[in-house]
Amino acid sequence: MSKRFTRGILLCIIAQLPGILHAQSPSAERFKNEFLYRINSVRAHGCNCGTKWFPPVGPLTWNVLLQKSAYGHAKDMNDKDYFSHTSKDGRSMEDRIVLAGYIFNGFKSFYIGENIAKGQQSIAEVTNAWFKSEHHCQNLMSPVYKEVAVVQYNDTWVQDFGGREAYSPAEQKALLSGRMKVSGMDKHNNK
Repeated sequence: MSKRFTRGILLCIIAQLPGILHAQSPSAERFKNEFLYRINSVRAHGCNCGTKWFPPVGPLTWNVLLQKSAYGHAKDMNDKDYFSHTSKDGRSMEDRIVLAGYIFNGFKSFYIGENIAKGQQSIAEVTNAWFKSEHHCQNLMSPVYKEVAVVQYNDTWVQDFGGREAYSPAEQKALLSGRMKVSGMDKHNNK
């Protein structure tokens, strides 16, 4: 291996190091774990969202594509000084989530949702506020959601949810053989 090639690889690794370290930093990991713990603890026991009881439901897992979408929207709202599920350029939650790579093609079902907040100063404060708000709580307790990501950008918070169900191997085989047809995608959006 030539010195020039080795030096180029080393420079490439060094250039990527801040991003790699940030993505795996202890504080980022603590942030993610605290959110998952708080959300999944309530999901495991069930709760009232307003006057409606939501029974226990399975845990959510973290999804980096939803994190990418949430980050972009939180930064955009902060930088452009607005607060809405619709971006200033007209993009919807679905537009942003799909653009981030969380796609529905190839899945049996596809569900997405979003909670936003502004002004809360801690994970506990924003999570408590979302659980006290009937509609936000319903997103948090929905059994169709399997994945989540939350981003804080200054005092702007975005929580994106996703739920995709893959076709079973038998269903994939039936689709490929033509014995099974897709009649329409089961797609659902919540705000």
